[in-house]
Amino acid sequence: MKLAEAIYARRAVREFTSAPVDEDDVRKLIDAAIQAPSAVNEQPWDFCVVRDHALLAEISREAKAYLMRNTPPGMESGHFRHMLSDSNFDIFYSAPALVLISAATATPWAVEDCSLAAENLMLAARDLGLGTCWIGLAQSYLGTPDGRAKLGLSPSQIPVAPIIVGHPKAFPPPVTRETAKIRWIDPK
Repeated sequence: MKLAEAIYARRAVREFTSAPVDEDDVRKLIDAAIQAPSAVNEQPWDFCVVRDHALLAEISREAKAYLMRNTPPGMESGHFRHMLSDSNFDIFYSAPALVLISAATATPWAVEDCSLAAENLMLAARDLGLGTCWIGLAQSYLGTPDGRAKLGLSPSQIPVAPIIVGHPKAFPPPVTRETAKIRWIDPK
């Protein structure tokens, strides 16, 4: 697949088969992720791969409860509260793997650097025929002492990008994008 195809075909996948993701494929995704640029070549990323379904279910339950107690701005809507209060809703959509990209330590651009690595990972996954979705509902909980403990993260690590990975039941169709708003400043 050409890069442009991956960019235009990549979509958030929330329905997966039960097939596990091969360890070699996960390693390929992480190798693609670490090719991302980073400020002053800090390469601050750290990766935690979770394929333990029981642990993912536990984190899902605890993250939902945490968000219900600590609703972040923009999530006050009935839609989010209904999802989070549904005991059957799995924030990880039964994906066979979670790749958490964390910043090893706080640096001025650690979040941006890890986000660039995340995009590389998601594009590489699409190229391999895998689906991904960045799970924002997990981010704040994974930054708590309890969330960190579940994944063995040190207090200095900053969870940035919890990305589920799996074999999609189907790839979602392309979504219409709005026309880019561009402001040009040319030489006078």
